[in-house]
Amino acid sequence: MEDATTDCAAFDEAVVFLSHFKDLKDPRQQGKVTYPLDEILLLCLLAVLAGGETVVDIALFGCKKRELLRRFRPFKDGTPAHDHLGDILAVLDAEQFQSCFVAWVAALTGVAQGVIAIDGKTSRRSGRKTGGNPPIHMVSAFAARQRLVLGQVKVAEKSNEIIAIPKLLNMLAIEGAIVTIDAMGCQRDIAQKVIDKKADYVLALKGNQGSLREDVETFVAEQKAAGFKDTTISQDRTVDGDHGRIETRTTTIIHDVAWLQQRHHWPGLKAVVMVESAREIAGRRSSRRPASTSHRWCCSHT
Repeated sequence: MEDATTDCAAFDEAVVFLSHFKDLKDPRQQGKVTYPLDEILLLCLLAVLAGGETVVDIALFGCKKRELLRRFRPFKDGTPAHDHLGDILAVLDAEQFQSCFVAWVAALTGVAQGVIAIDGKTSRRSGRKTGGNPPIHMVSAFAARQRLVLGQVKVAEKSNEIIAIPKLLNMLAIEGAIVTIDAMGCQRDIAQKVIDKKADYVLALKGNQGSLREDVETFVAEQKAAGFKDTTISQDRTVDGDHGRIETRTTTIIHDVAWLQQRHHWPGLKAVVMVESAREIAGRRSSRRPASTSHRWCCSHT
């Protein structure tokens, strides 16, 4: 009885998974299709869940686990060899597949809550120097609370992140979340996109927004020198110590930014955040050596 209940639940999950891919177009000539697309997708899902990482792994899983697969779909012609499987996957529209996949993940996790970190990373050893193939660069959205990648977009190079981030945001259900992005994504259009999706943002502020950064830096320096007596702030301080190193991190949120908004017209700007880190290294010269200090600035819509 327990096995039957488990099989029924697994079948229901498979149906839900495939329902999110019902609009994924199959460009193959339907009269010549041996392996239906829903069977291919289910094969890939189960193989990856079982630890498969390559097309060869997925094909091998199909050979070894056909009885399992037939609990969900007919698989009357079995499963394809790895080269045929690769050809099938290659003809699918990558962006459409990605949209379907993100919709399925969103259905599993619900509306993302907490912090969603959007960042670009280059895959190690993904490029070839001899063949001239550039490395693969991906922009990912990571839900910190769920510890889950919600979606990814492949870009040709780092500079294309500005184009990729809005595409990634379009795929995601982020209402109520706080989206953090590094300085590359500190753009008015991206800030507006986050607001349109009913989320908040915290964007790193660096040299690519020159005049805005200069104004923030000057204003913060003046207010800090005056003890922030002319503005409203929130402040928090943490101290971490390990292996003779002591790091004090002070986060100051400045809420009075109406003048900055009038000057720069930044979408939804509600606060400016300064993170000041001071590090002391224990040792024979520690009493003579001043702590090294660094600053970071962020724009915030929270």
